[in-house]
Amino acid sequence: MRAVDRSSWRLRLRELTVEDVEAIYAIYGSPEATAHLSFEPRSLADVGRIVECSIASATANPRSEYALVVEKRESGEVIGFGRLATDPHQPGAATFGFALRPDAWGAGYGQEMVNLLLALGFEEIGLHRVWGARSPLNEASARTMRAAGMTEEGTIREHIRKNGVWRDSVVHAILDREWRALHQSV
Repeated sequence: MRAVDRSSWRLRLRELTVEDVEAIYAIYGSPEATAHLSFEPRSLADVGRIVECSIASATANPRSEYALVVEKRESGEVIGFGRLATDPHQPGAATFGFALRPDAWGAGYGQEMVNLLLALGFEEIGLHRVWGARSPLNEASARTMRAAGMTEEGTIREHIRKNGVWRDSVVHAILDREWRALHQSV
């Protein structure tokens, strides 16, 4: 597969580069941005290793991970990070995740980013199902996934251990036929 480079009216989804470490750190190092994610804020060195591994995974054949930067089209400013990861035990399926810098919240970028990730999964990779999990307290993420056409499927009990405490995760998913039905007239 060629390098990922997809755009919407305001955003661009593209491959990571080593120059993106600081921008990703603004998300992954932020206590506010990671409050509902499955991990504690990362150090700059941790983010550097994550970016390095993600860049390397982009050359795998077959490719099973798509770790991507989300930037504003006009300025090139990195405001988010998205990830699709296929599962060898679930052919045709992938998990996904997304995060935005807190100063980009509330402007509709989340839904736009999710739509770019889902389009990549269904239109380019040829997936059958994409699913993601969120913190039960993250209502903004729930609204974003519902707006993208995803269905809330249920709760994985005590799925994540964070700050020494077990936390549930709420699963949302969408199937390829549901995606196509939503985007046929677009």
